[in-house]
Amino acid sequence: MTRFTGSARSNNVQSGPQINDRPRPVPRVRAGGSLVAFAASAVVLLLLLIFILQNGQRTEVHFFGAQGQLPMGIALLLAAVFGVLLVTVQATMRRIIQLRLLTRRRRTTSYTTTRPDLAGTDPGTDVPEGRN
Repeated sequence: MTRFTGSARSNNVQSGPQINDRPRPVPRVRAGGSLVAFAASAVVLLLLLIFILQNGQRTEVHFFGAQGQLPMGIALLLAAVFGVLLVTVQATMRRIIQLRLLTRRRRTTSYTTTRPDLAGTDPGTDVPEGRN
């Protein structure tokens, strides 16, 4: 038992502007992406917290002559953070070197294409009068 069957109202209701007789898709916005990133970050932080709390037994840590005792979860988390930092530094250095090489190549090719070939020309022909 439906209320609007056969009425003019049910036939004329549209959900929004249409393109080629199909409803237009809902546009994506940045707020939706940031909400998903925030939720994913919260889940990762929660899992890290659980990992640290479950691995609370103390362990001896030695690093370049320094030594101390840390909870196992903290020690493993610090090792992971240092690993990520090393990879980030390495990737950043690769990108810097790549951009420098690309800039150097562009400079050398732009000089050869924009500078006229001066070999075999008379040096006095291109100099304006008064500058001899």
